[in-house]
Amino acid sequence: MNRMAAFNSPFLLGFDQMERTLDRLSKGAGESYPPYNIEQLAGDTYRITLAVAGFSADDLAVTVEENQLLIRGKSPEDGERTFLHRGIAARQFQRVFLLADGLNVTGAALANGLLNIELQRPKAESVVKSIPIATGQAPKRSPSQTLAAGKER
Repeated sequence: MNRMAAFNSPFLLGFDQMERTLDRLSKGAGESYPPYNIEQLAGDTYRITLAVAGFSADDLAVTVEENQLLIRGKSPEDGERTFLHRGIAARQFQRVFLLADGLNVTGAALANGLLNIELQRPKAESVVKSIPIATGQAPKRSPSQTLAAGKER
């Protein structure tokens, strides 16, 4: 795998996951079917709406795998129909959205040819942890630290 120019620095260690994420996003940028909207409803609530005309709820699957929201559509069978013109796309698709940490999918609904997926980020609780401070004593060393200190001399 060729490293992206932004990640070529020897000082950027451990950013492989971020590099793979950016690579995945750049590959999916050219996809245009089905069209979609992303809305921020209120504060930390979002909605993704996909135009899935001709698909029933049985033809669609919405899953979350790790931090990815995957929406798949399996093309319904046309049977013995003969089209003189076919302008409504009804092909199989897979649309992937990368979710930020802590963003949860709360539901999905299909109405009037639109698939709405609701997302919410729970409020973060502020946690304050008090650390006791020992006085009058130096921190105790473990036996391995004591041996290592003796060898340095």
